Amino acid sequence: MSTLEIVPRPSITIVGGGPGGYEAALVASKFGSDVTIIERNGIGGSAVLTDVVPSKTLIASADSRRRVLRAPTLGLEFDAASVRSNIERIDRRLLRLATEQSEDIRHALQANGVRIVIGEAKLVDRNVVEATTMDGNVEQITSDAVLIATGATPRELDTAKPDGERIFNWKQLYSMEELPEHLVVVGSGVTGAEFASAYQLLGSNVTLVSSRETLLPGEDPDAAKVLEESFSEAGVNVISRTRAQSVSRIKDGVRVELSGGGYVEGSHCLLAVGGIPNTDGIGLEDVGVDITASGHIKIDAVSRTSMPGIYAAGDCTGRLALASVAAMQGRIAVNHLLGDVVKPFSSNRVASNIFTSPEIATVGVTDAMVASGDYQVDEFMIPMATNPRAKMMNVDEGFVKIFARRGSGHVVGGVVVAPQASDLIYALSLAVTHKLHVDDLADTFTIYPSLTGTIAEVARQMHRREEF
Repeated sequence: MSTLEIVPRPSITIVGGGPGGYEAALVASKFGSDVTIIERNGIGGSAVLTDVVPSKTLIASADSRRRVLRAPTLGLEFDAASVRSNIERIDRRLLRLATEQSEDIRHALQANGVRIVIGEAKLVDRNVVEATTMDGNVEQITSDAVLIATGATPRELDTAKPDGERIFNWKQLYSMEELPEHLVVVGSGVTGAEFASAYQLLGSNVTLVSSRETLLPGEDPDAAKVLEESFSEAGVNVISRTRAQSVSRIKDGVRVELSGGGYVEGSHCLLAVGGIPNTDGIGLEDVGVDITASGHIKIDAVSRTSMPGIYAAGDCTGRLALASVAAMQGRIAVNHLLGDVVKPFSSNRVASNIFTSPEIATVGVTDAMVASGDYQVDEFMIPMATNPRAKMMNVDEGFVKIFARRGSGHVVGGVVVAPQASDLIYALSLAVTHKLHVDDLADTFTIYPSLTGTIAEVARQMHRREEF
């Protein structure tokens, strides 16, 4: 009588404990792999400890203040002057939540048998990673595969060095004792727009220095226009088509020299000029992993690098700087390693959100892709102000837009600009991922009244009556 032979699962060493790393570890450990994570700062990485969790918690406080200040239009009376932002308490709360989230992830990993090493990592061979712990102990960890998920670091300018007191990058903002009287934000991309929106809502005067003609270049132009109008109404001073040449300290503040001549002074400055991958000094090139001129790791659609057995995920790959993308890339890498069913990564299915006020969520095909002629689509848009639930909530800005493939009617993209757009986009994300027809959305029950009703209404407007 024969017995079944138990085939051991491939072991894996993961460098980086952010979303790309810990999500991959949870999947691998679930299916019986021996998993080690090496992380130098703390489980959760920058996304949890210094980036996504802290910034979105700050934004939640800012949005709460916005709703309170608009409450009189709903018939509520109070002294608006008493609605002050205690930035010290806000920062303490967001840092506490970041630490708690990191601990939750650590407990989940340990409960699944994942070994955690806090220290620096370096590849010394295709399947060997050297870990140097904080107390100087050195260990070589051998495994069947390696996943690199080291993330990115804020980009700095030679003429604008953050000091953590008046000049900040996006990791350093959370130790203020007083709300900035006048915050100058350099950079009009997602990070700059989010912080400009948040600090204005908290009560700071905000100036945004943008090298581009519009806010959020590359995003949906209708959505960017809504945000520009919102910024203008709120009093954010946008200086467009101008670069910050330098940022320096002056008495009780900062001075930002502008490329077109002139300058702007403020109490504080935030540099939001992108990130650089954390790929230097970890042995990638020594073991044959190809990287780009910008330092990003080259990967294919299933997260493989140029070296067999080595995968990469997250911001260090330069695909899309989103925690959700990092997590998906990590899961794809592990599923491929374990021989499970794998759907290759496709940017056309990615849902993303900009946490401004209002939020801007997108998925799938974009306006720019349509304009380039790559996609033939029908599109329809309905303003959120026509939605009965939005009227009850005093929401008078934003919209829902759907792109459907011309001829077939399958949903290939969408945009939601509204409060909690990050939640509302899920219906469109499902439609894009599973190639649903606009009629599938139109025929699905929604709650009345609800903001999701506008998604169904846009789909109904895109229905084509069959001619017999």
